[in-house]
Amino acid sequence: MKIALMDSGIGLLAAAAALRELRPDADLVLSSDPDGMPWGPRTPADVARHALDVARAAAAHRPDALIIACNTASVHALDAIRAELEPEIPVIGTVPAIKPAAAAASGGPVAIWATPATTGSAYQRRLIRDFADGAEVAEIPCPGMADAVEYADERAIAATVAAAAALTPPDVRQLVLGCTHYELIADRIRAALGDPEGLAFHCSARPTVAQAVRRAGAAAGARRGGGTLLVLRSGRVEELPPAALAYDEGRLLTGALSAAG
Repeated sequence: MKIALMDSGIGLLAAAAALRELRPDADLVLSSDPDGMPWGPRTPADVARHALDVARAAAAHRPDALIIACNTASVHALDAIRAELEPEIPVIGTVPAIKPAAAAASGGPVAIWATPATTGSAYQRRLIRDFADGAEVAEIPCPGMADAVEYADERAIAATVAAAAALTPPDVRQLVLGCTHYELIADRIRAALGDPEGLAFHCSARPTVAQAVRRAGAAAGARRGGGTLLVLRSGRVEELPPAALAYDEGRLLTGALSAAG
């Protein structure tokens, strides 16, 4: 089984690590766009163009499924990528886990941490309307957080997390991480919120990966992979960037985590 994941940068690490844990035998193709990132400030049409290029680079390696491990690309390019690659390659987008968070809240407050472009967008408001109707929802913009995570800038991570935590209502017990980059610093987010008892995080990586494995299995039958890792950066075969090794997910993928014990 070969599964490709795409993002503008290292936000795909959370899903890739979850996939490696679920299917150690799967061959992984990680396709990103360091030459074109960040995608957030780009127009929707420009995001779609860049995302299609990254998807095409991954598709050239004939994966059994492709995960769009990026909320921004899922919003603006999912339909275009599916139109080009399906049905030959199943394409799975990433959606913020608003539905399970609202269900777990039982009408209580839910917070959604997301990029400024996503916060208050018609896309996010539609998800809230469809899946969290009647719940109290706090939309928390997190300017600069994805970039801080991308470059493993510890000072910027601390500052942006603290700013978002200050905007989060203290009684929130259901927190949606609406950007794939944020999943890499979930421990620091929890600490910034005071590690309150009963605080549940709702992330996208694991459910997205489970869906991808199901769809890839249907396409690939019983075929197994060799657990290989191929990294494409703006179409070039390269290594993971050094910043990726600042996170457990990046070290897991390269074997450095197990080597370090």
